[in-house]
Amino acid sequence: MRADAARNRERIVDAARELFVEWGAEVPLDEVARRAGVGNATLYRHFADRDALVRGVVAHVTDSVAARARTALADDGDPFDALCRFVFGAVEERIGALCPMISHAFDREHPELLAARDRLDALVARLLDRAQRAGAVRPDVAVGDLLMALSQLSRPLPGTGCGQLEQFMARHVRLFLDGLRAPAPSRLPGTPATLEALRRPV
Repeated sequence: MRADAARNRERIVDAARELFVEWGAEVPLDEVARRAGVGNATLYRHFADRDALVRGVVAHVTDSVAARARTALADDGDPFDALCRFVFGAVEERIGALCPMISHAFDREHPELLAARDRLDALVARLLDRAQRAGAVRPDVAVGDLLMALSQLSRPLPGTGCGQLEQFMARHVRLFLDGLRAPAPSRLPGTPATLEALRRPV
């Protein structure tokens, strides 16, 4: 891909992510092109339809969060501090914005999405395992617990806007991280949320 084409694709994906967070995955594609500063023809050259654009945004956000996890794993310092940096970084990427997009009727089993998801899952599992082996994180949580909490913490409540979320996000993330610390002051009900259990059809 030529450099100018790659820049246009990146602008489109960034604009789409912002608008999906603000308005949901049904935002007009004309508005995505306008926000990206490109013509409609340029948008459709990169993304043939809405499903392709949604898939591109989901893969982009997933890869961005995976990059945050990779950076945290490269830190040889305190494992819990590294996990905390990843969690704050993942929330900044607005991973919770994926939820309404993934509920959109498109192919969730697309190879591009599966590959991005697998990369993220493996990196987060290593981060969590390292902190647990160091005795810094309670042993009764799993990767699914962590990713589910990240999703909820970075998603506005119904009836509220993104602005309200930004005011309180760091505070609520810190509350969550304090709850991960070992030794745990209480016993969690149920069993740890594994990725397999979260993705099992109901």
